[in-house]
Amino acid sequence: MERSLVLIKPDAMKRNLAGAILARFEQKGLKTVGLKMLHMDEALAKRHYAVHEGKPFFNDLVKYITSTPIVAIVFEGDNAIELIRKTMGSTDPKKADKGTIRADFGLDIQNNATHGSDSPENAAKEIKLFFKDKEIFNY
Repeated sequence: MERSLVLIKPDAMKRNLAGAILARFEQKGLKTVGLKMLHMDEALAKRHYAVHEGKPFFNDLVKYITSTPIVAIVFEGDNAIELIRKTMGSTDPKKADKGTIRADFGLDIQNNATHGSDSPENAAKEIKLFFKDKEIFNY
């Protein structure tokens, strides 16, 4: 079984879409094994988006992700990372396939409703940023 992190971003939270987005992943057969709502602080945002540090959009990204509470979820399932990425769709909602989360709920490339880990290595790192071992459940 593979695990991956999903974040429901501020734009989706402001539009009360957390439940609808969570349901989309569960309907694909993914199991929720970790779930929390939090207000990401600047330090966590900078660690989470460290790969983008120094890029022109980095400060705006940090400001955006810290603007409202978010929901962090750990999903588990066969090929979870690939399934989550297909379910979310392309980063740019205008390029996302019809019926994906980002096509249906995304506003633009930054306000695209969700974040999902892009590799097993990044999933492991990202999960540890947001969850303690005791906050992830086996059932």
